[in-house]
Amino acid sequence: MTSFLDKYGDMLLKASLVHLQYVLTSVGIAFVIALIVGILLSRAPNISRAVIPLLGIFQTIPGLIFIGVLFIYLGIKPITVLVALTIYAIFPILKNTYTGIIGVDPSLKEAAKGCGMSDMQILFKVELPMAMNPIISGLRMATIYTVSWAVLAAMIGLGGLGEFVYRGIETNNQVLIIGGAIPSAIIALGLGYLIDYVHKKITPRGLQGGA
Repeated sequence: MTSFLDKYGDMLLKASLVHLQYVLTSVGIAFVIALIVGILLSRAPNISRAVIPLLGIFQTIPGLIFIGVLFIYLGIKPITVLVALTIYAIFPILKNTYTGIIGVDPSLKEAAKGCGMSDMQILFKVELPMAMNPIISGLRMATIYTVSWAVLAAMIGLGGLGEFVYRGIETNNQVLIIGGAIPSAIIALGLGYLIDYVHKKITPRGLQGGA
């Protein structure tokens, strides 16, 4: 282990930071987009009935194929990886946001309306807080998935921990494969824990649970 770090320590640190940057940037953008689109779809049931299944089908397209298509149009640039990761990260957050909002008890919204709340107030004070558990669950799922998907960046020479994985596969070097896999797992677990921690801090105790 010591000899591995002596030889690859600097490269591993750089690859981990690049990997983390890909994940945080793409998931951050995806969260904003998915939250907005999920809210809009919850207000348009006729459209959502067509859009949600289509998104599910699109999500089944292998990341390898999708990033290959983007590579043809965007070239070898970080934006290629970020666009691919962002699009894939949108799906679980969007689906959970939509499901969470439409799952809010209609009687609660009616009660809020009876108290004189506007539609916007109902959204931010009733629907989103009540839907927070599934939304956060979707965010955690998207984050963990994105950590694994970001490995594909190495396929087009754009760094990340996938460099160790693919180099290890090409040279049949299990140490390199593990050297890329373990930091990826640590990043996924760490970000998952961070999301849960923030969720508990910002969510009233009565609304916690099930995320």
